[in-house]
Amino acid sequence: MDNILKYKDFIATVKYIYEDEAFIGRIEGIDSIVSFEGQSVEELKLSFREAVESYLDFCKRKGISETQKSYSGVFNVRINSDLHRRAAITAKQNGYTLNSFVKESIEWRLEHAH
Repeated sequence: MDNILKYKDFIATVKYIYEDEAFIGRIEGIDSIVSFEGQSVEELKLSFREAVESYLDFCKRKGISETQKSYSGVFNVRINSDLHRRAAITAKQNGYTLNSFVKESIEWRLEHAH
């Protein structure tokens, strides 16, 4: 996927703001809002790394041991009714619950993602 930066165990999404002629980024998957910016790609990458290190330092100073967002394992998926029906039928025909079918489908996709 485009517009994603990676550093250590963190990812960030990036947008180009035409009016400001600058890249703006935000670290994803954390409970805090941490943003950064740069006028060039290299400046943006450096700013991202600095933002991650600053965030980790902040967590250390505050005694926050879990630096990544925690997830409950429960989420809603919004799909169209036809896809929902087909998934439910396929799951049933193969001896799965819809939840286990979706879980295995997500696991398979993650194993085969680039």
